[in-house]
Amino acid sequence: MARIYLSPPDVGAGERARLLEAFDSGWIAPVGPQLEAFERELAAFVGVPHAVALSSGTAALHLALRLAGVEAGDEVLTASMTFVATANAVVYQGARPVFLDSERESWNLDPELLAEELDACARRGAVPRALIAVDLYGQCADYQRIRAICERHGVALIEDAAEALGGEYRGRAAGSLGDIGAFSFNGNKIITTSGGGMLVTGDRALADKARFWATQAREPVAHYQHEELGYNYRMSNLLAALGRAQLDTLPARVRRRRDIRAAYARALADAPGIAFAPEAEYGRSNGWLTCITVAPEEFGATRDDLRLALEREDIESRPLWKPMHMQPLYADARMRGGAVCERLFERGLCLPSGSSLRNEDIDRVVDIIRRTGETGGRSGRSGR
Repeated sequence: MARIYLSPPDVGAGERARLLEAFDSGWIAPVGPQLEAFERELAAFVGVPHAVALSSGTAALHLALRLAGVEAGDEVLTASMTFVATANAVVYQGARPVFLDSERESWNLDPELLAEELDACARRGAVPRALIAVDLYGQCADYQRIRAICERHGVALIEDAAEALGGEYRGRAAGSLGDIGAFSFNGNKIITTSGGGMLVTGDRALADKARFWATQAREPVAHYQHEELGYNYRMSNLLAALGRAQLDTLPARVRRRRDIRAAYARALADAPGIAFAPEAEYGRSNGWLTCITVAPEEFGATRDDLRLALEREDIESRPLWKPMHMQPLYADARMRGGAVCERLFERGLCLPSGSSLRNEDIDRVVDIIRRTGETGGRSGRSGR
């Protein structure tokens, strides 16, 4: 049987046609009509005035932090339960990440812990420069509460929506909820440009500055003049063409991924010890990855038993993000809380969720999950 991947790229004739159109036009560098169109169309989808196409979501976060005024020695708050790029972007600016635990209701950053941390910082007279709120696995954080807390303390709010394009919070699109938003178009995301990202904002001056820095901060004169530090962060016109074709089908991709989660949930509704990531009442996830937790005392096997059983059947699954405060790289960073995200990492697993996943693939995954619980995780292939 063919291997089932976690979240593979889903491309076809539409993407091929757009790429050939860009190629045949001769515009293959980080400038051109496809790039400009992708920025316009993505901005319109998200409901913000300005978008800047970049080489990665990490580049978008890095530029967002610089735009927010983060400098060497500053502190930046963020969720511990995230991909390492969120924290790494802070370090790129010479700043120090400070991590916060998750809330059980959404697995996202806990607003109560955010308020506690900022109040404590204010008493010390050392308020962090910015907060990066992460939209985990396609579900937005609670921005109504988070923004009020940030505004009370004068903290810039950056939305790491790398995983959440197509998600919603109280009727607003993911990415539009902070002062600046960042998306990723990595190969495993809900839409891909093979590698790439986008910075979005309502402030034209910020967008212009991001675009300037992303092209090595070259001054608009005939010769090569540089007065500020810049980066090689722009997306190519070819990759933007791929992104446009993917964006055209984003609503269908969101529907399919949500349907996949619903199918898993129906099929495993009576499976002891299996719980699905909660969807918060305030929003609508894009369904990027279907995530479960495994309670071994009820299920009969551990999360790793299940992961290995799936792997033996050529099915890719993956533990939830290892929290940043548990990573050797950030072992010395300050952390508030920790019990929730540590438990999620211990028990959490991402199931195959790609937009092209077939119903028979879902049945195959479900069958192995059930058999693993029944056999206590003992090895042995199905023989199919």
